Amino acid sequence: MHRSTPSLCRILFSLCLLIALLGGKAAYADENRELQAVFDIFTLADSDNAEALKQLEQLYSTQNAETSTKVRLTTLRALYHLNAELSNINVAKGYLAAMRKLALEAGDKDALLMADVILAFHQHLATKPEQALVQLNQLLANLHTDVSADARFRLYGALGYINYALGHHETSLRFYLDVLRLTDQLPFRREQNRIFILECLAQLYIAMKDPEKTLAIVHEALALTPYSRAPKNYASLLNNEGIALKMLGREDQALDAHQRALKIARDSRLTEVEINCLLYITTYYLKHHQYKQAETTARQALQRSEQFEEIAYIRTSKASIGFALLGQGKITQGVDLVNEVIRIATEAGEKSDVEELLSQFAAVYEHVGMYKEALASVRKQQEINAELFRSDRSKAVAAIQEQFEAEQKKKQIALLERDNALKDAALQNQQLRQRVTMLILIVIVVAGVFIFALYRRVRQTNQKLRTANSQLEFHAVRDPLTGLYNRRSFVEMMKSRQDHVKLDRRAVDIDSPDCLVLLDIDHFKQINDTLGHAAGDVVLIEVAKRLRAVVRDSDMVLRWGGEEFLVFSPKSQHAQVVALVERVLYAIGEKKIHAGGCDIQVTVSAGFIALPFSGVSESQLNWEKVLQIADMALYLGKVHGRNRAYGVSELLVAPDLALPILEQDLAAAIDADMVSLTEVEGPPRFGQTMFDKHTKKEQNELLAL
Repeated sequence: MHRSTPSLCRILFSLCLLIALLGGKAAYADENRELQAVFDIFTLADSDNAEALKQLEQLYSTQNAETSTKVRLTTLRALYHLNAELSNINVAKGYLAAMRKLALEAGDKDALLMADVILAFHQHLATKPEQALVQLNQLLANLHTDVSADARFRLYGALGYINYALGHHETSLRFYLDVLRLTDQLPFRREQNRIFILECLAQLYIAMKDPEKTLAIVHEALALTPYSRAPKNYASLLNNEGIALKMLGREDQALDAHQRALKIARDSRLTEVEINCLLYITTYYLKHHQYKQAETTARQALQRSEQFEEIAYIRTSKASIGFALLGQGKITQGVDLVNEVIRIATEAGEKSDVEELLSQFAAVYEHVGMYKEALASVRKQQEINAELFRSDRSKAVAAIQEQFEAEQKKKQIALLERDNALKDAALQNQQLRQRVTMLILIVIVVAGVFIFALYRRVRQTNQKLRTANSQLEFHAVRDPLTGLYNRRSFVEMMKSRQDHVKLDRRAVDIDSPDCLVLLDIDHFKQINDTLGHAAGDVVLIEVAKRLRAVVRDSDMVLRWGGEEFLVFSPKSQHAQVVALVERVLYAIGEKKIHAGGCDIQVTVSAGFIALPFSGVSESQLNWEKVLQIADMALYLGKVHGRNRAYGVSELLVAPDLALPILEQDLAAAIDADMVSLTEVEGPPRFGQTMFDKHTKKEQNELLAL
């Protein structure tokens, strides 16, 4: 039979197509590697901002027009954040402008959205939180339909913080809980971002006067991962813990928490955290009338705030210095300084801050015996509080305001009595009218307290219900022992994945398919029988921790059942999967685990396979069948000595011939040269273990299967 020779044009076209495909894969791999380098440096910033900034600037200097836009945008965003945290405000703004310009040129909607979110925050830093909220709400209203989880995370987090700063606590809580759910969808730094949002929630619960919930959130964050012990996170969490302890009346413990946080902040050059610590410690000294110490710490806070160029911190520091001066009898200096801060806050429309300043003003005035001035401050505070009440509360809680006003009137009467006693002790008729008024106010207070108690109980019940629903939603997809995803969450994900594959056939990348790695702990029954089930639980938890540490952020790790684990690694080439499996085997087996009072070497056997497998359509060989093949590969590892993994690489014959046998008996398919197999060995054994005596018997049982 005559066979025609391909034309020169067809040969050239094929070569060009092959070069383009190889170049595309190389570019994609380079981009992922460069992005990972940026995020590795950003993770270093959790413990050393200055060193991280130095490395990031060095990396940025090597980038050019040939560097992918996504990598350059991510680098610019990281440079902005690190410079802002190190008080390099003008430098940070320059990087932000460069990021926004590049996002506009590239048409990257997500990067442009994140730049605009940061710009809106600059409005907050410039004492214009209301304007910042308007801008953020506009961004929310105009959100594009295909917005990424990362961009949505930044926008919702900003809205949560601005609403918190403005006293809109319920709105802030709603956004923070939405952000908490988004952390599992982030491509990088999921656990660090989860800790950050838990810190924000702790601050919100402080503002909502719920110290018990604050402590629970702080302890949840501290127990989450080792990332919570990074200086930046640890210092912030200690500050939140200190505030909650102070609200519970445990003030000495609170001071100790703030002082520990201050040492961490100074050692790690965390300027903003240091300022917060100094202000918290100043508040403690003011409350305990230690005015000299309060002035010292407040002046330190002012110096650092001016370096940081944060107006809100500067304002708070100046007010604290003013109160400290008042307490030391330096009346003129103290009054002038506090009045300047009140004027600035009033012009900025920050009524909540003005009310708090007036409350502290009245307390210090009263302490130094200036009752007339204290009374004037209370009256101004009452006026502002009434304005806040009209704008922020509905008619349903009007009775709470009446109670507050009654309490303020009681303070006014007490202050008036003291002032009048100093001036004219003979005003008996006026005192009689005041007593009658007080009786009426007591009746109002009792009624107000009753209504407030009812309202608070309903509100707490609703809050507990919302919290319980959030916790149920979390535990529905997590394994309670290891914290990994459970089988149910994976099955639901695979259902949605199958629907996506059916709708969009182009979504299947044959050269970079998904991969399933099924693992089983070797000799786990003997561990339970010999050392006890508590030791078995310790082994399961440690194996889960080591698995999370070595997989990619985009990989999904779950407890499949008993001592079995499953890793779902999307878009992974065969060489990448082999490297992943080797890392897993060594991460688990190379270092002993302390369980049941002794150190034991724990190894795993594994089977892995691609999905779709060897170009076979998922309608013909779905994920459940593929996982069954991986399970058979795992048991081959058990038979051949454990501490190893077998990967079913590809079909060597037509699918119609191989699949009927492969789905039932992997060993038979291998013997018939229908599939190729990849073997990955685990780390060397340390020597004979207490479980090796069972090995031969178990091998015979497995061979019999």
